[in-house]
Parts: sequence; C-alpha cells; structure tokens
Amino acid sequence: MCGIVGVLGDHEAAPILVEALKRLEYRGYDSAGIATVNNGALDRRRAVGKLVNLGDLLVHDPLPGKSGIGHTRWATHGAPTIVNAHPHQAGRVAVVHNGIIENFRALRAELAGHGTEFTTETDTETVALLTEHHMAQGMGPVEAAFATIDRIEGTFALAFLFEGEEDLIVAARQGSPLAIGHGDGEMYVGSDAIALAPLTDRITYLEEGDRAIVSRTSLQVQDINGTIANREVRTVNIDNARVDKAGFKHFMAKEIAEQPMVLGEAVNAYMPAGEIDVSLPGPDIDFTKAERLTMVACGTAFYACLVAKYWFEQIARMPVEVDIASEFRYREPPMSDDTLALFVSQSGETADTLAALRYCAGKAQKILSVVNVPESSIARESDVALPILAGPEIGVASTKAFTCQLTVLLMLALKAARQRGHINDEQMENHAAAMRGLPAAINHALDQNEALRLAALQLSEARDVLFLGRGLMYPLALEGALKLKEISYIHAEAYASGELKHGPIALIDQHMPVVVMAPRDTLFDKTVSNMQEVMARKGQVLLVSDEAGIAEAGHDVWASIQMPAVADIVTPILYAIPAQLLAYHTAVAKGTDVDQPRNLAKSVTVE
Repeated sequence: MCGIVGVLGDHEAAPILVEALKRLEYRGYDSAGIATVNNGALDRRRAVGKLVNLGDLLVHDPLPGKSGIGHTRWATHGAPTIVNAHPHQAGRVAVVHNGIIENFRALRAELAGHGTEFTTETDTETVALLTEHHMAQGMGPVEAAFATIDRIEGTFALAFLFEGEEDLIVAARQGSPLAIGHGDGEMYVGSDAIALAPLTDRITYLEEGDRAIVSRTSLQVQDINGTIANREVRTVNIDNARVDKAGFKHFMAKEIAEQPMVLGEAVNAYMPAGEIDVSLPGPDIDFTKAERLTMVACGTAFYACLVAKYWFEQIARMPVEVDIASEFRYREPPMSDDTLALFVSQSGETADTLAALRYCAGKAQKILSVVNVPESSIARESDVALPILAGPEIGVASTKAFTCQLTVLLMLALKAARQRGHINDEQMENHAAAMRGLPAAINHALDQNEALRLAALQLSEARDVLFLGRGLMYPLALEGALKLKEISYIHAEAYASGELKHGPIALIDQHMPVVVMAPRDTLFDKTVSNMQEVMARKGQVLLVSDEAGIAEAGHDVWASIQMPAVADIVTPILYAIPAQLLAYHTAVAKGTDVDQPRNLAKSVTVE
C-alpha cells in the first residue's frame, strides 16, 4: 500500500519527486524518502510522518540530481522510523518497493552467510542487499536487478537506481501496479497514472511479471519469460483539477460535494438522455443465461455489494451471494458455469479482490468488475469492466466512489431485470426518472450540512455509537459506522434494526447515541418500533428520514436530519450523504486527520 515514483529528467528531480509523492500519499503516510544520482554519486533523504516533513528536510538539506526515485510508506515490515523508511540503499543501489517480499527471511539468512549486515527490519532492504551482492560478483546493474527479481517471491512494484548510472531506472511488477510515463526526452515511473498526471498523459502499464529498463529516451519491457514485450503506450485523460482541494479544507469535503456532478455523469453514461434502457460499455452481458450472481469486495465496496444484493434479488429476481474478498479466496467455494462473478474495487488493484477474481477465472461463466480505474489489473482481467466514472478519489474514506459504485450496480440490476422480464416499460420509466433525479436530491441532502455539523458536535463527545437500519438501509448503517470509526476513531457498530433485541439493546443507556436511518418506506413502522425501544431506555436517537418520516416518528428524538423524499430504489445512494457528512464533521470536531486517518491507506495492494 505504498506509493513509488521515479524520474529521469532534464530538471532537478527532488521537487518533481515530492510533488508526485503528494499525489500518492493516499497510499501511505508513515514515512517518505527520495534518492537521486548526481555526478555519479547516489544519495538519499528520508523522514518519518507526513510528506511535509520530507519537504522541510529538503529545504535544509537539499538533494541535487536529475535522476531519482521516491517512496511514501504504509508500514508492513518494521515500524515507521527513518531507518526503515525507503529508499533502501546498499552500496551502489537504492530501491523503492510497494508490496511484500514473502521469502525475505530465507534470503536474509543466505546473505548473512556471506557476511552481509542488516540495518533495518524491512523486507525491502533484502532486495537492495541482494542486488548489491550480485553486483559484487561482477554483474552489471540491469543484470543484478534482474537476478534479484528472479529470487524474490511475493508481491512487488520495484524501482532500482544505481550509483554512476544517471540514465537508468530498472522497474518491475508482480501483484502490485506500476506505470511508465513517457515525456519529451524524459521518462517517469509511478504506482499509478495520478502520480504522473502533471508530467505526462502518455502511459505504459506494466503487466504481471514485467521488467522494464528505462532511460530518458527509451523503454524496454521484458515479460515474465524474458521475452521482449511491446506494451502499448496509452493516452490517459486525468482531470488534474480533481486531484486538488479546490478551496475545500479537505479532499473528503470536496469529494462529498462533487457527488451530484459525478453521479449525473454516471447516470448519463449508462442511461443516455431520452432513453430508459441501460447501455453497458464493452461486450454485452446476458443475464438470462446465468442462474446466480456472486459478488466479492472489501470494505466500503463490500457494503455497496450488500445493497446491490437487495436490488438484484428484489428487482431482477436473481439469487446473489456476497463475500468479503479475503474470506472468499481462502474458502475456495465451488463455482458453477452458470454463475456470474462480479468484483467491486475503487482502485481496481485491491489485493484480496484481485486474488478472488483470479480464483474465479475459468470457473465462473463470466467475470465482471465495477472499478474506478479502467486501466487497473482487475479491469484488465475481467471479461467486462464497468467504470464508475467518479474521477480520482484522494480521501482515504471513500465517498463519491461509493455512491458511484451504487449507481452503476443499480444500473446493472435494472439491466438484468429487463433481460429477465421482471420490469415493464412503465416501471423502467419510473426507475429512470428516479435515477435522473438523484443529482438534485443529493444537492438537497448537502443543504443539511449545517444540521449535520451541529449533530456531529455532540456525537464527537461519545465513546460508542450504534447505527440501525432495515432492508436497503442496513448496509447504509454499516457504511455509516465504518465511516465514523475510520476517520473519527470513535467505536461504532451497525445492526439490522430487527437484531436490536438480540443483544445490542444491552448497550443502550443515556450515553449511547443511536443513528437511525429510516426513510418512510414499507419497513418504516418496524424501524420506528425499534427506535422507540432505544428511547425507552434513554438512548439518544438521531433520526435520518424524510419529511413524512420525521413528522410521524420524530417526537422525543435527540435530533433529526431531513432528507428529500425519493423513490425507495435510490434511497441507499441518497442516504450515503448524511452518513458521510456526519462522519466528516465528527472527525473535524475531534481534530483528527480527515483525509489521512491513522493506520489506513487508500489502496490496499498488499494482503
């Protein structure tokens, strides 16, 4: 979950590397560092904590050179210290690494037998030391790097920089993404295209097992078998403005505010104006030939799948199983050829989800994915990849990606329902109208920002919070609890409202806030009954509902947040907004780091 960059340029590398790392800091922010080659000499600077600390260090202790590599770290092996920070250097080689070297202990023992001494607790140091060992045996830089890559096992994106080599970076990927950027007499390396967006829009994505020899004017790629591979140079369109805060205090606030726009774009892409049927990109999907749908994801994307389960089963009458990717891959469930497998991942690089996809390949009838990065590994390895069109999401806590995932999954469920004959034209017109009305409804929800901020001030004083919801609101309760705990560090749990009497009610007292998400739908009366049970035990209820729901059940609640009335089918997308804003304002009130919460990284590319 680290981010790596490299540059071979005509200008000083250090500021370019730091700017690129800023765009990768969502991948990790325990420590950061850069290394450069200047007049043949290899040197580095490293700092613990946020990237600003590295920037401060470079002001006082500059690092010259026009060739360099950089790294922002999310710690796996070894505590976040300067000694453990990347780049790791051994003699004439410096290395940055995203991933995990699984056999590093065996390699360390082997190197120790040659008298090699170790200074860090990391697996990556082994890569640098092994490469230097190969060079000491007479190998050249490229040969030594390749020999090291042959020996290591696990997941990795690697970039090597060598003393005396100012026009060379060796890069390799296995299990972790890596892109090469093409400039005018300059070349770049990055964990993703976002890091390279200000530098170039011409990108070559390395494929699994690839190794690359990079100079300022050339790129040579070898595949896993050592054969020269002509990887495509693609022109990517990344809106640089979407990777800036645009006047907002936090990326999360900006990305919450962008949702009316990006959802409108997603709806128009899948259901063009004037049409009521869903149009999917790429090869068509025939849902009539499938008996079952298996959905796999992690974290917030998993909750999106739980919502989609209701849609597929209720609207399309299609049986659905939903699995957490890390459990699915090790349970090794039997797959039949009448099953569609669907994988959801914002980054398209989530390690467990990608491993689950590869397990299903060749077993399921077809592999589908819902992703935000069309060039990602999950997208490329799917039969059909459906982009959510959210644009770059920098805040670690997913907001616009979640609602765009829901939007695309609902489109897919409607497509399945039409093909399977469970929706007529009139029903489809109503659903299309509800979808097209979402941007306006979300704008109304955003108007509740101040009411949510005031509620969050009181919520910020709590130690524990419960979220309750029924039906389509149950996964939203789960998502609300996750958002609150991950950015405010308040312990929060979510339950299906009907489960309250089966244990959680024992926790209720006057100090326990309970957030109830309950639009005035067919399950509303049952949810209100559970809410009354909470208030009878002095629990503090925050009710999120529409005008009719608040009028009917809003008496004696601690606070209520009014949402616009919308069709039941789109309520999960709309009610994500108050869940996000409640978590955001609570975190701000507590003074936590909203965009970069402790111990978390955006893209989980290691197991």
